Amino acid sequence: MMAGSDQKILIYDFGSQYTQLIARCIRESKVYCEIVPYTFGLDALAQVKPSGLIFSGGPFSIFDPDAPRVAHEIMTLGLPILGICYGMQLIAHLAGGEVVRTPKREYGKAELQLDRPDDELFYGFAAENNVVWMSHGDQIIHLPSCFITLAHTANAPYAAIKHRDKPIYGVQFHPEVVHTHQGRKILQNFVHRICGCTPDWTMSSFISHAIHNIRRRVGDKRAICALSGGVDSSVAAVLTHEAIGDQLTCIFVDNGLLRKGEAEKVQEVFGKFFHIKLVCCQAAKRFLDKLAGVTDPERKRKIIGNEFIYLFEEEAKKIRDAQFLVQGTLYPDVIESVSVKGPSATIKSHHNVGGLPERINLEIIEPLRELFKDEVRLVGKELGIPEEIIWRQPFPGPGLAIRIIGEVTEERLNILRESDVIVLEEIRAAGLYRHIWQSFAILLPLKTVGVMGDGRTYENVIALRAVNSLDGMTADWVRLPYEVLERISNRIINEVSGVNRVVYDISSKPPSTIEWE
Repeated sequence: MMAGSDQKILIYDFGSQYTQLIARCIRESKVYCEIVPYTFGLDALAQVKPSGLIFSGGPFSIFDPDAPRVAHEIMTLGLPILGICYGMQLIAHLAGGEVVRTPKREYGKAELQLDRPDDELFYGFAAENNVVWMSHGDQIIHLPSCFITLAHTANAPYAAIKHRDKPIYGVQFHPEVVHTHQGRKILQNFVHRICGCTPDWTMSSFISHAIHNIRRRVGDKRAICALSGGVDSSVAAVLTHEAIGDQLTCIFVDNGLLRKGEAEKVQEVFGKFFHIKLVCCQAAKRFLDKLAGVTDPERKRKIIGNEFIYLFEEEAKKIRDAQFLVQGTLYPDVIESVSVKGPSATIKSHHNVGGLPERINLEIIEPLRELFKDEVRLVGKELGIPEEIIWRQPFPGPGLAIRIIGEVTEERLNILRESDVIVLEEIRAAGLYRHIWQSFAILLPLKTVGVMGDGRTYENVIALRAVNSLDGMTADWVRLPYEVLERISNRIINEVSGVNRVVYDISSKPPSTIEWE
């Protein structure tokens, strides 16, 4: 754990879909927190010395034989604890209260009535219209004798509770979701007023702490970084460069599958502006030769991934004494593989750059592994990275190869590049770029009849894709204004040689995927 602050809140994860949202809310109040599995025990707690604990909600019932639990002794340590939904029911159960299954699950909005409005948990609350969001199937019917009621709703007599003598709280609703109107204030009150945390978790303090740690770990050795030009690898590279300067060498592979002007932009920003040692591998022909005649999407991905490893390995071996590999792993990557049923697992392999650590025997440095995406962007802004990189939409590792359905050729790449530029220009001109998760063009493997001037054409079809998502796991198609679609279509057909038709993809994920391959 590396926070840059002695204060930290631990969130015990009981499987709630909102656990990451709790963490984000707390961090937005400038208090550092981490998510740990519910199996995080007493010995681990003693080492970490947190300022407080939050027990998340979860899909379980207290009555399930395999329901996740924590040791009762955790409640005797004197640490402030806030239980949310299942977390509150678990607290009540461990303290000797009675929890029962409700005949009907309560889901949706409810109005919270404060029984003790002067309690610290409700500091600064409006007296009326306190809407909260319920989602539970169990309910407390007898409160433990050592607890008192702080608030109720029409269907939940114990909507908020507190231990008589200890700083242990519980809420039946979800304060972390936007449907609970003053929910974030509850979380802020818990961490600031009850746990006594000061708001010192800032990106500036994170940067200082990260630089110190990187310097201490690397010493006089050398490090390399696979730089793609995306926000994660860019921020990781600049942050590491701030720490160790010319001891860092970035390797940028131009595989010929990038968007128009991207390779030149990477060299300009990182080589000329930040003065980072940058090795640029011009390998377009090498990748295109390997992809010749290949149409299967999975084969494309494997060829590109393997070729990247071979090329990176070749270049890395030229850098003598390199002992570290810098990666842009983010916090969601880390906790995504933490199962509610067991201890933290290894980061998924695809977050390691193509399996490189095993291939070239380097130690991993992950300076961003504590951060969410929005925090990474704030770090990038503090470091002076241009906004066009900080706010760059996600771009697939295999690049345009998986946005060309069918064989990848130089001609087809040029058609897609020119179309893609127009999509992004018009999305930006409409002020929509930062509000869309991904927006891009796809070249389809078919031609259609068209009419241009007085002549018949038989040319390519471009599909447009624009989706919104929080994490890429699910996505919904964006309802782009008709005038934006019209401008994109007109420009592509008029300006891109070889295209006479544009269509718009209105499918969501699931059942479709964001990328077409």
